[in-house]
Amino acid sequence: MVEAGRLTDRIGLGVLTRVMHPDLVDEVLVQTGRCEKRRRLLPARVVVYFVLAMTLFFDDAYEEVMRKLVDGLRFLRSWSEDWQVPTSPALCKARARLGEEPVRELYRRVAVPLAGAGTPGSRLAGRRVMAVDGVQMDIPDTPGNEEVFGRGKTHQSLEDPYPKVKVVGLAECATHAIIDAEIGAVTTDEREITRPLLAAFTPGMLVIADRGFYSHEFWREAAATGADLLWRVQSGLKLHVVQELPDGSYLSRLMTDVERQRIRRHRARGLDTVPEGVTVRVVEYEVANRDSDSPGPIRLITTLLDPAEVTAAELAAAYHRRWEFETSLAEIETRQRGSYRLLRSQSPAMVRQEIWGLLTTHYAIRELMYHAADLGGNDPLRLSFIRSLRVVRRHVTGQAGFSP
Repeated sequence: MVEAGRLTDRIGLGVLTRVMHPDLVDEVLVQTGRCEKRRRLLPARVVVYFVLAMTLFFDDAYEEVMRKLVDGLRFLRSWSEDWQVPTSPALCKARARLGEEPVRELYRRVAVPLAGAGTPGSRLAGRRVMAVDGVQMDIPDTPGNEEVFGRGKTHQSLEDPYPKVKVVGLAECATHAIIDAEIGAVTTDEREITRPLLAAFTPGMLVIADRGFYSHEFWREAAATGADLLWRVQSGLKLHVVQELPDGSYLSRLMTDVERQRIRRHRARGLDTVPEGVTVRVVEYEVANRDSDSPGPIRLITTLLDPAEVTAAELAAAYHRRWEFETSLAEIETRQRGSYRLLRSQSPAMVRQEIWGLLTTHYAIRELMYHAADLGGNDPLRLSFIRSLRVVRRHVTGQAGFSP
């Protein structure tokens, strides 16, 4: 037997504890002011691991999740006789006492780009290929959740049966690792939720985004970060040909409404005015057997202006890597959480805490997969996420037998 009260020092997440090491968790708790002045049945570090374990075992009730965390300790006779599995109300109170900040900060401390220079598909023209996109998740129908996050519309324009939360993230296409994210209301424009993510855009990245993210102002803000951009734009956006390029793309300029009006006035007077504005390169192409709801060519704009550095065909192929991020979101939404399941949390703060937990454990699984693939010289995207998740779950229940 271990010394009474010391069982909780041994609780972790099996193989994932290597990423969320107890020392790092303790640092985050100190940083966010969540360290206890007295020893509790549920110390803050254990509550952090409990929140993370919840996102690995969505089918299980609170008490069963905690049993899984300590099951390996019981097996190795490390179970302290005076320590009992806390009740569900006690675990709920412990979650509320912890708050969202430690889990959010833990995610931001561990989530960094993974791909090395040799990782397949990780680079284009020397830039790390990234993507930004969003997903909506159903949450419990409580007054607080509906007030803060809102309720969307179904395709019949009827109200959804549950409130929804919107999560927008920045992901590495070659590894599916989501390295930063923001949480917002379903009724909030994606650009507004994404704006804080611009701090994660850095020189040396190529950030891909769908047409829903484009606006003249937001493009300027994103380009000012120093990252290169490859975004799809709406078919109705007017892009005049300034210079045709040998690979079939062309240079154009993004203009404000004021700039367009000035050109129209000058041309009406017979003046040949050179368009002003932000220079971009435009790539247009057709996709066979495409959805009839989106007629016409796909139009991309990019800050990569030189066709000698990267061709239009390479840019078109890279844009479709954006769907790699949609796969990442599907891993969280349907595999880790489970199809058609609500999040557990009844209040907005706990909803955010739970989502930060989901993002943290998803990243840790992807980090494990990346290093496993790298050791064997394989592409990390060829490994099965669901099989890796099952391995992680098995190691959580037998964690005491494995060194972090």
